[in-house]
Amino acid sequence: MIKDTIVNGPQNAPHRSLYHALGLTKEEQQRPLIGIVSSHNEIVPGHMNLDKIVEAVKLGVAMAGGTPIVFPAIAVCDGIAMGHEGMKYSLVTRDLIADSTEAMVKAHGFDGLVMVPNCDKNVPGLLMAAARVNIPTIFVSGGPMLAGRVNGKKTSLSSMFEAVGAFSAGKMDEAQLTVCEENTCPTCGSCSGMYTANSMNCLTEVLGMGLRGNGTIPAVYSARIELAKHAGMQVMELVRKNIRPRDIMTAAAIRNALTADMALGCSTNSMLHLPAIANECGVDFNLDMANEISAVTPNLCHLAPAGPTYMEDLNEAGGVYAVLKELTKLNLLDTSVMTVTGKTLGENIATAVNRDPSVIRTVENPYSPTGGIAVLRGNLAAEGSVVKRSAVLPEMLVHEGPARVFECEEDAQAAINAGKIQPGDVVVIRYEGPKGGPGMREMLNPTSAIMGMGLGNSVALITDGRFSGATRGACIGHVSPEAASGGVIGVVKDGDIISIDIPNNSLELKISDQELAERMASFVPKKKELSGYLKRYAALVSSGAKGAILNV
Repeated sequence: MIKDTIVNGPQNAPHRSLYHALGLTKEEQQRPLIGIVSSHNEIVPGHMNLDKIVEAVKLGVAMAGGTPIVFPAIAVCDGIAMGHEGMKYSLVTRDLIADSTEAMVKAHGFDGLVMVPNCDKNVPGLLMAAARVNIPTIFVSGGPMLAGRVNGKKTSLSSMFEAVGAFSAGKMDEAQLTVCEENTCPTCGSCSGMYTANSMNCLTEVLGMGLRGNGTIPAVYSARIELAKHAGMQVMELVRKNIRPRDIMTAAAIRNALTADMALGCSTNSMLHLPAIANECGVDFNLDMANEISAVTPNLCHLAPAGPTYMEDLNEAGGVYAVLKELTKLNLLDTSVMTVTGKTLGENIATAVNRDPSVIRTVENPYSPTGGIAVLRGNLAAEGSVVKRSAVLPEMLVHEGPARVFECEEDAQAAINAGKIQPGDVVVIRYEGPKGGPGMREMLNPTSAIMGMGLGNSVALITDGRFSGATRGACIGHVSPEAASGGVIGVVKDGDIISIDIPNNSLELKISDQELAERMASFVPKKKELSGYLKRYAALVSSGAKGAILNV
């Protein structure tokens, strides 16, 4: 305990004097010191309510006999960063968050932690930090936004990006675009579909690191405040019992998370974050696990952008626990794993009920008998690539067409906006990978423009970058090796035929082996002039197939 190493004894009088400078009484100094890692800021809509969550956590910790101390973590809003240089600074913050949290915890000797994240990179970043420092830790997130309402229908951020495509194609006038703009994001919280933030918050429940409802209780519900108080109280139980993150995030728990990922239809970004979390836990994560698990896991949910339901609907239907309860019918989960409740996953979900089979389909009536994500391999992606299969139209599951090659997102976006992409094309965007971007930008703008222009049933897109959880369509990302690392995607030419076969997990460039060998022999990847953090990041980052972790 901190009081034994930093507080008690004459040698620690200097430390105690600094605690007095903080206004901590002798009584507070003798209690377990609980760090509350707050991602609150005033630029990310999913984080603007975290000050309320933090205050509730502090009450819970104090009620249970601990001393709460708050320190910050940064966060980037992927929606605001989308489509410009700012997106290069999104994924890279995951490691900054993990590193800075590690530094704060190790420097100050906390007895336990409550992580208060919400959006895309600070959830996995803090899960990585939790595994790394490995002291008793619990998560309570800020919660999802309520769905918007436009013309009497629910909507979300992905619809807003697609509306821009419809406007560019002349299918929507400026007045209609303004109505969408003003009504799509009506509350604070992480955007209301099964995008990356909500995917990772839901998977935090599955991993056993968050209490029931952490992934689905809307940000504006008072139940979210109650959840935060319970999390503050529960961390004290974890401290007393010395239950630590690596006791919880075992290989079995990570496999459970990947299984739930398939059932929920989570963002493809989970295929970057789960490997990175596993790495911190000392657990091997092979990308091919995704296809192995997908082959036996039914897809039970089609939340936006894959379908017409939203996080609030999933919450009302019974939440993550109800999905897990469905999966137990097929014995797809290890229910013996420990969780932050101090109980096993099986004990936690014993009373869960699926209250709305139209939102959470039963295993007897799934959207598909296989999971929501697929890993594709072939000469174009020898190390793998990732697609959100559950959000692909049936007619695009198998597609073959000519490549339209672009060296960056901006060039592709300009061509799409100008009407230069034709039905049947395969848009190729390269030099957007972890090293090549650097930072592996999300391609929500071009994918949304394709859908908004009505090309979603005839145009595919592949990239060594990644996609927002809001992306839908035949969009294949994380192509590895990336162009900057000498990958085949770097030698694709305009007009080359690309073959996509999602049911058979295949992605192929249709040229002869001889021609491919000749192109590769003369290929010199392009180099970008970099500075600052992006230069250091590009020098250290691994491929997307390995979770874009830093090689140190």
